[in-house]
Amino acid sequence: MDLSPFGVRASAGTLRGPGDVRLQHTWTEEGVVAGPATNGAQVLHLSVALCVLNDTYREARRLGIPIDGIAVEVDGGFDDGWRSTGIEYAVTLDSTAPADDLARVSAAVDDAAEIPRAIRAGARVARRE
Repeated sequence: MDLSPFGVRASAGTLRGPGDVRLQHTWTEEGVVAGPATNGAQVLHLSVALCVLNDTYREARRLGIPIDGIAVEVDGGFDDGWRSTGIEYAVTLDSTAPADDLARVSAAVDDAAEIPRAIRAGARVARRE
């Protein structure tokens, strides 16, 4: 996936790469690296990336499928009024599991991932006085 100026990447395990943000992680000893995180659009996209990354480890464990590494790239655009034109993500997995098992994990994550579900449903955002 070629990333726009709003695109981000989060990675862990054997696919852990460089990143601006380093986070402790329940599923891996080395933690997660992610970035860039220099504007709100990137941080929005990082929330999707980190959710998909975490939920991939969780769902893989639930299904008994080994995951050695993961990289999640998320990107999206905005119109002239700064309304999102959509968000897309791509997942790369390092695993000894067969492709069919990895497809089951991906489908489970797409259904379960909380942040993508919240964004898909829409949310009221209001300033509090």
